[in-house]
Amino acid sequence: MATLILVRHGRSTANTSGVLAGRTPGVSLDERGAAQAAALPGRLADVPLAAVVSSPLQRCRETVRPLLDARPDLPLHVEDRINECDYGDWSGRKLAELNDEPLMEIVQAHASAAAFPGGESMRAMQARAVDAVHDWNARIEAEHGEDACYLMCSHGDIVKSVVADALGLHLDMFQRVHVDPCSVTVIRYTRLRPFLVRLGDTGDFAGFAPREHPDSGGTAEVGGGAGAP
Repeated sequence: MATLILVRHGRSTANTSGVLAGRTPGVSLDERGAAQAAALPGRLADVPLAAVVSSPLQRCRETVRPLLDARPDLPLHVEDRINECDYGDWSGRKLAELNDEPLMEIVQAHASAAAFPGGESMRAMQARAVDAVHDWNARIEAEHGEDACYLMCSHGDIVKSVVADALGLHLDMFQRVHVDPCSVTVIRYTRLRPFLVRLGDTGDFAGFAPREHPDSGGTAEVGGGAGAP
């Protein structure tokens, strides 16, 4: 079947301000995010792409725009099922204050039981995203052949949940996966099983350097984090 290139959107203004954007309108790429997006065509220059599929949110559309400008014949499809998780009442709030919410412990350790107040459950988020991937795999293969590659641009928790599904991991394990902004993850789907070929590849190793303020307690940042400073 098709090969899926999953791209998390570039760094956004919400990432750098420590806000859980969710589906809040008007969240754009910041300066670094725009530079990350501009570098994407070069990073993928040797990859023949059949199509680009994007979340409807502005930060994803901005991420794929340089690639589409570089390849004017490449079709763009907007797919609602790979939209950001609906964080409901948590949307637009500071991550620092959300860490004190009792639900955050469930989100971290038992994601399959987590449902956001006024929003959706993490199980529903994963199910719709995985369904979208399988539907697009079939469509791309039918239209372009089993060796075709296509790109999906989505959000941190969506990418992580699709990776968990591809690896046969329970959703409760998905917080062990990390993908930086504008990172490239590649999953090759076959008749019997998917193969994870790349995970969170940015070509930038700055994020591995010791940090002035180390991560505390192994907590995964909801929404995916801002990446390397």
